[in-house]
Amino acid sequence: MIELRELRRTYHVGGQTINALDGVDLDIDEGEFVSIMGRSGSGKSTLLNMLGCMDRPDGGSYRLDEKAVSDMDDDELSAFRNEYIGFIFQSFHLLPRLTTLENVLLPRRYHHDGARPEDDARARDLLARVDLASRLDHKPNELSGGQRQRVAIARALINQPRLLLADEPTGNLDSRTSDAIMDLLQELNRDGQTIVMVTHEQDIADFSQRQVMMMDGNIIREPAHA
Repeated sequence: MIELRELRRTYHVGGQTINALDGVDLDIDEGEFVSIMGRSGSGKSTLLNMLGCMDRPDGGSYRLDEKAVSDMDDDELSAFRNEYIGFIFQSFHLLPRLTTLENVLLPRRYHHDGARPEDDARARDLLARVDLASRLDHKPNELSGGQRQRVAIARALINQPRLLLADEPTGNLDSRTSDAIMDLLQELNRDGQTIVMVTHEQDIADFSQRQVMMMDGNIIREPAHA
Protein backbone atom coordinates (compact mmCIF):
# COMPACT_ATOMS: atom_id res chain seq x y z
CA MET A 1 0.00 0.00 0.00
CA ILE A 2 2.88 2.38 0.85
CA GLU A 3 6.14 2.36 -1.08
CA LEU A 4 8.98 4.75 -0.24
CA ARG A 5 12.18 4.69 -2.29
CA GLU A 6 15.27 6.78 -1.48
CA LEU A 7 13.06 9.42 0.17
CA ARG A 8 15.03 12.54 1.09
CA ARG A 9 14.23 15.76 2.93
CA THR A 10 16.82 18.41 3.73
CA TYR A 11 16.42 21.53 5.86
CA HIS A 12 18.76 24.51 6.00
CA VAL A 13 18.83 26.04 9.47
CA GLY A 14 21.28 28.72 10.64
CA GLY A 15 23.77 27.94 7.93
CA GLN A 16 23.62 24.21 8.65
CA THR A 17 22.25 21.46 6.42
CA ILE A 18 20.13 18.88 8.19
CA ASN A 19 19.30 15.63 6.41
CA ALA A 20 15.98 14.90 8.12
CA LEU A 21 15.41 11.98 5.74
CA ASP A 22 18.51 10.53 4.12
CA GLY A 23 17.36 8.03 1.51
CA VAL A 24 14.57 6.13 3.29
CA ASP A 25 13.19 2.91 1.81
CA LEU A 26 10.03 1.50 3.39
CA ASP A 27 7.11 -0.73 2.36
CA ILE A 28 3.88 -0.98 4.36
CA ASP A 29 1.12 -3.39 3.40
CA GLU A 30 -2.58 -2.71 3.59
CA GLY A 31 -3.93 -3.64 7.03
CA GLU A 32 -0.61 -3.30 8.86
CA PHE A 33 -0.15 -1.47 12.17
CA VAL A 34 3.36 -0.01 12.12
CA SER A 35 5.19 2.03 14.77
CA ILE A 36 7.97 4.43 13.83
CA MET A 37 10.35 4.96 16.72
CA GLY A 38 13.45 7.04 17.39
CA ARG A 39 14.87 9.84 19.47
CA SER A 40 14.06 13.50 18.91
CA GLY A 41 15.67 14.55 15.64
CA SER A 42 15.78 11.02 14.24
CA GLY A 43 13.47 11.88 11.33
CA LYS A 44 10.35 10.06 12.48
CA SER A 45 8.10 13.15 12.53
CA THR A 46 9.40 14.28 9.14
CA LEU A 47 8.62 10.83 7.78
CA LEU A 48 5.10 11.00 9.18
CA ASN A 49 4.62 14.43 7.60
CA MET A 50 5.67 12.96 4.26
CA LEU A 51 3.27 10.05 4.63
CA GLY A 52 0.51 12.51 5.53
CA CYS A 53 1.17 14.73 2.49
CA MET A 54 1.94 17.69 4.76
CA ASP A 55 5.47 18.07 3.38
CA ARG A 56 7.19 17.31 0.10
CA PRO A 57 10.41 15.31 -0.42
CA ASP A 58 13.53 16.78 -2.00
CA GLY A 59 14.25 13.49 -3.68
CA GLY A 60 13.07 9.92 -4.01
CA SER A 61 9.53 8.68 -4.46
CA TYR A 62 6.41 8.06 -2.41
CA ARG A 63 3.56 5.92 -3.72
CA LEU A 64 0.33 5.33 -1.80
CA ASP A 65 -2.21 2.93 -3.23
CA GLU A 66 -0.19 2.95 -6.48
CA LYS A 67 -0.55 6.73 -6.80
CA ALA A 68 2.62 8.81 -7.22
CA VAL A 69 2.18 11.14 -4.24
CA SER A 70 5.66 12.66 -4.58
CA ASP A 71 4.74 14.01 -8.05
CA MET A 72 1.58 15.86 -6.91
CA ASP A 73 1.35 19.64 -6.68
CA ASP A 74 0.07 21.40 -3.55
CA ASP A 75 -3.61 21.38 -4.60
CA GLU A 76 -3.46 17.71 -5.52
CA LEU A 77 -1.75 16.89 -2.21
CA SER A 78 -4.44 18.72 -0.24
CA ALA A 79 -7.27 16.89 -2.01
CA PHE A 80 -5.47 13.55 -1.72
CA ARG A 81 -4.77 14.09 2.00
CA ASN A 82 -8.40 14.86 2.74
CA GLU A 83 -9.70 11.83 0.88
CA TYR A 84 -7.14 9.16 1.76
CA ILE A 85 -5.64 10.03 5.15
CA GLY A 86 -6.90 10.45 8.71
CA PHE A 87 -4.82 12.11 11.44
CA ILE A 88 -4.62 11.65 15.22
CA PHE A 89 -2.45 14.18 17.06
CA GLN A 90 -0.91 14.23 20.52
CA SER A 91 -2.70 17.48 21.42
CA PHE A 92 -6.07 16.44 19.94
CA HIS A 93 -6.59 19.67 17.89
CA LEU A 94 -10.31 19.88 18.63
CA LEU A 95 -12.04 23.22 18.03
CA PRO A 96 -13.12 24.50 21.47
CA ARG A 97 -16.36 26.15 20.32
CA LEU A 98 -17.67 23.04 18.57
CA THR A 99 -19.46 20.15 20.21
CA THR A 100 -18.16 16.58 20.07
CA LEU A 101 -20.46 15.79 17.15
CA GLU A 102 -19.53 18.98 15.29
CA ASN A 103 -15.81 18.30 15.70
CA VAL A 104 -16.19 14.81 14.25
CA LEU A 105 -18.14 16.16 11.27
CA LEU A 106 -15.65 18.95 10.54
CA PRO A 107 -13.57 17.09 7.90
CA ARG A 108 -16.70 16.58 5.80
CA ARG A 109 -16.83 20.35 5.18
CA TYR A 110 -13.55 20.12 3.26
CA HIS A 111 -14.14 16.86 1.41
CA HIS A 112 -14.58 17.20 -2.35
CA ASP A 113 -18.01 15.54 -2.03
CA GLY A 114 -19.00 17.99 0.71
CA ALA A 115 -21.34 17.18 3.58
CA ARG A 116 -23.77 14.32 2.93
CA PRO A 117 -27.11 13.44 4.56
CA GLU A 118 -25.64 10.20 5.92
CA ASP A 119 -22.69 11.90 7.63
CA ASP A 120 -24.55 12.71 10.83
CA ALA A 121 -25.54 9.07 11.34
CA ARG A 122 -21.98 7.91 10.58
CA ALA A 123 -20.51 10.39 13.08
CA ARG A 124 -22.93 9.20 15.76
CA ASP A 125 -22.03 5.58 15.02
CA LEU A 126 -18.32 6.36 15.31
CA LEU A 127 -18.82 8.17 18.60
CA ALA A 128 -20.81 5.23 19.92
CA ARG A 129 -17.96 2.95 18.90
CA VAL A 130 -15.49 5.02 20.93
CA ASP A 131 -17.93 5.04 23.88
CA LEU A 132 -18.97 8.69 23.58
CA ALA A 133 -22.60 8.37 22.53
CA SER A 134 -23.66 10.24 25.66
CA ARG A 135 -21.26 13.16 25.02
CA LEU A 136 -22.46 14.37 21.61
CA ASP A 137 -23.26 17.91 22.77
CA HIS A 138 -20.28 18.37 25.08
CA LYS A 139 -17.52 20.88 24.25
CA PRO A 140 -13.86 19.78 24.49
CA ASN A 141 -13.35 21.52 27.85
CA GLU A 142 -16.11 19.32 29.27
CA LEU A 143 -14.26 16.13 28.36
CA SER A 144 -11.30 14.30 29.88
CA GLY A 145 -8.04 13.89 27.95
CA GLY A 146 -8.92 10.33 27.00
CA GLN A 147 -12.37 11.38 25.82
CA ARG A 148 -10.91 14.18 23.70
CA GLN A 149 -8.51 11.73 22.08
CA ARG A 150 -11.40 9.40 21.29
CA VAL A 151 -13.24 12.31 19.67
CA ALA A 152 -10.11 12.91 17.60
CA ILE A 153 -10.04 9.25 16.55
CA ALA A 154 -13.69 9.38 15.48
CA ARG A 155 -12.97 12.58 13.54
CA ALA A 156 -10.02 10.91 11.81
CA LEU A 157 -12.31 8.08 10.66
CA ILE A 158 -15.26 10.14 9.36
CA ASN A 159 -13.93 10.22 5.78
CA GLN A 160 -13.20 6.48 5.84
CA PRO A 161 -9.46 6.97 5.21
CA ARG A 162 -7.28 4.34 3.61
CA LEU A 163 -4.45 5.31 5.98
CA LEU A 164 -4.63 6.41 9.62
CA LEU A 165 -1.61 8.34 10.94
CA ALA A 166 -1.08 8.81 14.68
CA ASP A 167 1.54 11.23 16.04
CA GLU A 168 2.33 10.38 19.69
CA PRO A 169 -1.40 9.67 20.26
CA THR A 170 -0.97 8.91 23.97
CA GLY A 171 1.64 11.55 24.77
CA ASN A 172 -0.72 13.66 26.90
CA LEU A 173 -2.49 10.77 28.62
CA ASP A 174 -1.92 8.75 31.78
CA SER A 175 -0.91 5.10 31.44
CA ARG A 176 -4.38 3.62 32.03
CA THR A 177 -6.00 5.96 29.47
CA SER A 178 -3.12 5.32 27.06
CA ASP A 179 -3.76 1.59 27.18
CA ALA A 180 -7.46 2.17 26.45
CA ILE A 181 -6.62 4.32 23.42
CA MET A 182 -4.15 1.73 22.14
CA ASP A 183 -6.71 -1.05 22.63
CA LEU A 184 -9.06 1.00 20.44
CA LEU A 185 -6.41 1.42 17.72
CA GLN A 186 -5.74 -2.32 17.82
CA GLU A 187 -9.46 -2.96 17.39
CA LEU A 188 -9.57 -0.64 14.38
CA ASN A 189 -6.57 -2.44 12.92
CA ARG A 190 -8.20 -5.85 13.43
CA ASP A 191 -11.11 -4.50 11.36
CA GLY A 192 -8.68 -3.79 8.52
CA GLN A 193 -7.55 -0.21 9.14
CA THR A 194 -3.95 0.53 8.09
CA ILE A 195 -2.22 2.52 10.86
CA VAL A 196 1.20 4.18 11.06
CA MET A 197 2.09 5.62 14.45
CA VAL A 198 5.02 7.69 15.67
CA THR A 199 6.04 7.09 19.28
CA HIS A 200 9.17 7.16 21.43
CA GLU A 201 7.67 4.83 24.05
CA GLN A 202 8.45 1.13 23.75
CA ASP A 203 5.36 0.01 25.69
CA ILE A 204 3.15 1.93 23.24
CA ALA A 205 5.02 0.59 20.20
CA ASP A 206 4.45 -2.94 21.52
CA PHE A 207 0.74 -2.56 20.68
CA SER A 208 1.63 -2.47 16.98
CA GLN A 209 2.46 -5.40 14.71
CA ARG A 210 5.75 -4.05 13.45
CA GLN A 211 8.34 -1.55 14.70
CA VAL A 212 10.64 0.61 12.59
CA MET A 213 13.57 2.34 14.34
CA MET A 214 15.04 5.56 12.93
CA MET A 215 18.26 7.45 13.62
CA ASP A 216 19.78 10.44 11.80
CA GLY A 217 17.25 10.30 8.98
CA ASN A 218 17.66 6.60 8.27
CA ILE A 219 15.88 3.40 9.17
CA ILE A 220 18.42 1.50 11.24
CA ARG A 221 16.38 -1.48 12.36
CA GLU A 222 13.14 -3.27 11.63
CA PRO A 223 11.99 -6.90 11.65
CA ALA A 224 12.09 -8.82 8.41
CA HIS A 225 9.09 -7.82 6.32
CA ALA A 226 7.33 -10.62 4.51
